[in-house]
Amino acid sequence: MSNNPQFNFRHSFSFSWLLLLFVGCAPQPADVAPASPTAVVVLKAAVTATPVPTIPPPAAPTAVPTITPSPTHTPTPTATFTPTPSPTPTKTACDLRIPQQDDLLAIVSQEFGVSRSYKPTNLVPISPHFSREITLGYPTQVREELLQPLIDMVNAMLNAGLEPYIISGYRSYATQEATYNKWLAIEPDRADILSAKPGHSEHQLGTTVDFGSYRLHDYLDDTFDEKLQFHTYFYKTPEGEWLAANAHLYGFTLSYPRSAQEVTGFYYEPWHYRYVGVGNATALLEGGTSLTEYLLNQDPEPCFND
Repeated sequence: MSNNPQFNFRHSFSFSWLLLLFVGCAPQPADVAPASPTAVVVLKAAVTATPVPTIPPPAAPTAVPTITPSPTHTPTPTATFTPTPSPTPTKTACDLRIPQQDDLLAIVSQEFGVSRSYKPTNLVPISPHFSREITLGYPTQVREELLQPLIDMVNAMLNAGLEPYIISGYRSYATQEATYNKWLAIEPDRADILSAKPGHSEHQLGTTVDFGSYRLHDYLDDTFDEKLQFHTYFYKTPEGEWLAANAHLYGFTLSYPRSAQEVTGFYYEPWHYRYVGVGNATALLEGGTSLTEYLLNQDPEPCFND
């Protein structure tokens, strides 16, 4: 989801079609990135008491190139879970939470939100590591632990002859509030599915990235504005196909798949990927479930109203 300024590049943002066909996502302001890194991530315990071995990555479909991660990419070791639904516990009525800084599995959904005061402590800019064709000139930031996997994944795509770009990363509570209010004024009946409410966007965690494709318009008819950046047909592009088959190899999972729309509350967003670690991303893909579906079957985190 994005509220993007227009830029003079091949396919920039179009507001006219944005309100019907994508969830409002906006490039984030340039928040100052603290320098201190976080500790090694400690994930939630598995549903069963028996440790689950890391699931080896599946072979990519022949329709898209299978890319082996760069030799310089050493994924952060993470505990894995088995995405088998457990009995749904009684959830608290609390709505706002402050995630632990090292929690890659913090739940953010229509039901559970992030505190207004939450901001990751280890945000870093991506612009020193990518060309302007990749960043579009946006001051995008992400959490430090996913920077190297993101670099390796984008480089693998470029080496495969693909043309990806990054539209959005970290987004503050205030930025999301402005985006949501815009949609509330334009589409009051559909604002909640076109844009996350403030505090209910995964982008505030700093672990989520929206991707774009310079080839998107090859899959649209002439009725769509050539400046359009977001469309569900992203999944048809070579970049969309490659991410669907290979993103888990770098620790990224699709947050809002088509099959989970009733659970997530958001329309299908084939461009919206969240970093959860290689083991977890692979387990989710193999289990055919989304992160939100898995987490909603677990006990919710403590909540704090601020």
